[in-house]
Amino acid sequence: MASIDQQPVGRPDSGLSFIPMAWLVIVMGLAAYGLIANWRLIGDFSLPENAFFLIYGGLTGGVITILWGLYLLGLAFNRSARFPRHYTIWQVAIIVWLVVRQAYVFYSFAFSAEALGFTVAEIAIGLLCIYLLRNGAGADTIYANPETERPPVFVSILAALLGIILGGAIGACAGFFAGSLIADLTHMSCFEGACGFFAAFVGLGGLIVGAIAGGIFAVWRVNRRGPARAR
Repeated sequence: MASIDQQPVGRPDSGLSFIPMAWLVIVMGLAAYGLIANWRLIGDFSLPENAFFLIYGGLTGGVITILWGLYLLGLAFNRSARFPRHYTIWQVAIIVWLVVRQAYVFYSFAFSAEALGFTVAEIAIGLLCIYLLRNGAGADTIYANPETERPPVFVSILAALLGIILGGAIGACAGFFAGSLIADLTHMSCFEGACGFFAAFVGLGGLIVGAIAGGIFAVWRVNRRGPARAR
């Protein structure tokens, strides 16, 4: 007979293990916003050298963050047992990038308490997510699939890129149409192009939301498992 003092292996999940996946989506959204906001600066060789490295480094980091994040989302949607370890590696890389970027900004530009506060908050949330996915925290009861059959990583990345492009295009068109419609219904003033700027702003929001949603849906779709076949 088993002893009543024996404890079960691991602990049941408290539901907090889904926070890292939510934070992953938020970080990808911030990276996408940074790409869109700084995309117009590509090819502008009049920038100071320190600003040039900061902007191009940010663009490169944003692309890597999104592509790597889409791969992690594929693991998360499949409840893969590899997700906690791969997520931890990704989060550590993000924290290192945040520290390096903040040090470069502090050295090359000026100290900003607001920017430092945002960086500290991002690092704190990242460390919390790593803590929630540690061994024995219960995440292994959620992410437990061995992934015996899954598409190659290249397929997931290609699907994600197509999803981002199509989702972004659809979102931009829908957002611009919605912005124009709202401007007309509210009789917004078009003095100095105010109504046009409003429609473009809503379209930009639709582009970001559509790109993220399209990438997530594409990764989920190619990694979705069909029902088990009867033997």
